[in-house]
Amino acid sequence: MTTHVSLFSGAGGLDLGLEAAGFQTVAAVEVDKAARATIRHNAVRRGHSIFVAEDVTQISAEDILQAGGLERGAVTLLSGGPPCQPFSTAGKRQALNDPRGSLFRDYLRLIEGIQPRFFIMENVRGLLSATLRHRPISERYGGPLLPEEERGSAFAVILAEFERIGYSFTYGLLNAADYGTPQTRERVVILGSRDHEPLHLPAPIHSKDGRNLPPWVTLRQGLEGLHDPEPQFQSYSESRLKYLRLVPEGGNWRSLPPEVLPEAMGGAYTSGGGKVGFYRRLAWDRPSPTVTTSPAQKATDMCHPAYDRPLSVREAARLQGFPDDWEFMGSLSDQYRQIGNAVPVQLGMALGVSLLATLRGEVAISPQMFQQPLLFEVS
Repeated sequence: MTTHVSLFSGAGGLDLGLEAAGFQTVAAVEVDKAARATIRHNAVRRGHSIFVAEDVTQISAEDILQAGGLERGAVTLLSGGPPCQPFSTAGKRQALNDPRGSLFRDYLRLIEGIQPRFFIMENVRGLLSATLRHRPISERYGGPLLPEEERGSAFAVILAEFERIGYSFTYGLLNAADYGTPQTRERVVILGSRDHEPLHLPAPIHSKDGRNLPPWVTLRQGLEGLHDPEPQFQSYSESRLKYLRLVPEGGNWRSLPPEVLPEAMGGAYTSGGGKVGFYRRLAWDRPSPTVTTSPAQKATDMCHPAYDRPLSVREAARLQGFPDDWEFMGSLSDQYRQIGNAVPVQLGMALGVSLLATLRGEVAISPQMFQQPLLFEVS
């Protein structure tokens, strides 16, 4: 049996993908109350037996192994993405400080204690360039950076820690759109092996230009057949709507008439930084941009191509690859947060298929090994 332990599980996107590939999730650890309720609710509905724990900082490897009836070294795969907010490029750039003092420490502790054959760690792309310590440009005075101030110094510590506990690994920056997700979403993925088996990141099955592979799945294709007669969504205020109504499909704040821009954008009009999410209306015939946790917020708009509203909960879930009958617990904002934080199901499946190929002794990952799980059933 290919057993799987899930840490930082969220609403279960990565877990669903791994299960579609052939893994069996026996334990999940998630601190968010609504996400834990989502995991439990859907497990009961599917008739799955799963141990669900709350606090990764308080649980031991022995707790997880005992609950799953497993021995140390018997788990096939442990997965998870330790939250590392300073890595994100979406907000103000900060230094991480030493990842050994963050939740990564608990992720590492449980790998060392459970001794899974493989691990998957995923995170935002900013992980690759994160520093242990950030020195503002205004304070550098032309002098050399210290080693802990160099780009990638935090990532180097993470890799060194995996080496320290005896795991070999491969890593890369993967775009979920390359694996059939109707959304461009980049994630850093590290695959690790306890027994130093050859590891391979999954080969793409789609491409942006569609030359040698099928083109990326579009928003239109991703939402095709969705039955959402009473969409649940966060409403825009009328002050926002009066500008969004002026934005065509595929446009954003730059599509607004110049004379209304100062009022529409407020203080953001003269500020620096990226503003691509302001007054953004999605395009039918392109993949969605990265699904956010707040699709109605000013800086992260995900307005429907045809309607003057943000994507509904079910539409956002579909773009993350969740089955249409996957039920999210909690308030509307809870549900959006769970969906926006998820690893796309299709990417999870691709990673699972890649690891199963290693288990079978295969050294190459063929695109023909994949089946897109966009509409697979879980009930």
